[in-house]
Amino acid sequence: MKETKHHKTIVLSDIHLGSKWSKAKEVTRFLKHNSCDTLILCGDIIDGWNLIRGRKAKWKKKHTTFIKLLLDLQHDTRIIYLRGNHDDFLDRVLPMHFQNIHIVKDYIHTSGDKRFYVLHGDVFDTVTSRFSWLSKIGDVGYTLLLHINKAYNNMRIKKGLPYYSLSQKIKDKVKASVSYISDFENHIVNIAKAKNCNGVICGHIHHPEKRYYGDILYLNSGDWVESLSALTEDYTGNWEVVYYAKENEKETETSAEKENKLVPLAV
Repeated sequence: MKETKHHKTIVLSDIHLGSKWSKAKEVTRFLKHNSCDTLILCGDIIDGWNLIRGRKAKWKKKHTTFIKLLLDLQHDTRIIYLRGNHDDFLDRVLPMHFQNIHIVKDYIHTSGDKRFYVLHGDVFDTVTSRFSWLSKIGDVGYTLLLHINKAYNNMRIKKGLPYYSLSQKIKDKVKASVSYISDFENHIVNIAKAKNCNGVICGHIHHPEKRYYGDILYLNSGDWVESLSALTEDYTGNWEVVYYAKENEKETETSAEKENKLVPLAV
């Protein structure tokens, strides 16, 4: 049985509950084996766009299971839920607090003497914030990419291979996508500087990352549609991008080692 690993902070974003692409079972399993003092849900946790459009894949039992887990976790874990563009229906109630769950637009996370500006990221995305109709057209192309990703991973499962984000690799090879990510990161970093922060934590673009822009630490938690990634912080202030697939590989290797371990004969 896998042991639970405890962290000071875990950041998750872009789970897209209510979408057929949401890896709700995987993120639920991740949280059951990774506990924390503070859980930051960095936007697009619920895919309101998908639910409003009434697509075939709507709210499922596994999505409810994840919400129930959050309600259980909040007894021991402080939960910060940031509004994203897909869960912009939260604008009507922001800010809202109940028990140990805080729903806000943005947030300042402190780590020792360092300050991190935390936001989803869409507010600085011109396409999303000013031309929502255009971003929804682009969503059609993205959906096609996810279909390809699903078909590819179904083949890998049949061969006993772990999950691999083909869609993420394709985007990494497209020049326009790489340019967009770079512009986004630079913009977000400049906002963090303006707010006198040492770093920035965001989601939105489904691209997990940890890198420095000068003296500003840029952190992106990725998503639970393609990358299946999260950010974790330990008690010394160190941040790490972790991947669900790699965590499972470690668990599989450990189990295999135990099975193959020689047991001494009784004499």
